[in-house]
Amino acid sequence: MSINNVVTTHSKTALIRRKTVERLTALSRSRIYALMALGNFPKPVKLGAMSVAWLETEVHEWIESRITESRGVR
Repeated sequence: MSINNVVTTHSKTALIRRKTVERLTALSRSRIYALMALGNFPKPVKLGAMSVAWLETEVHEWIESRITESRGVR
């Protein structure tokens, strides 16, 4: 596998924890979970009994959609 394939695969499957999601989105924990309940934020991947993480690509896509929406670009 080439380095380009490794980077591409990593970027599609990288998992990030809640603190990183909060930092990237500038949202609080409670707001993230409220948006998830409304279906307006990506759902996390369950890692264990008390552990979750989000797909990094889905969080970045959500951020991009907020930027696009706020700029009025469709």
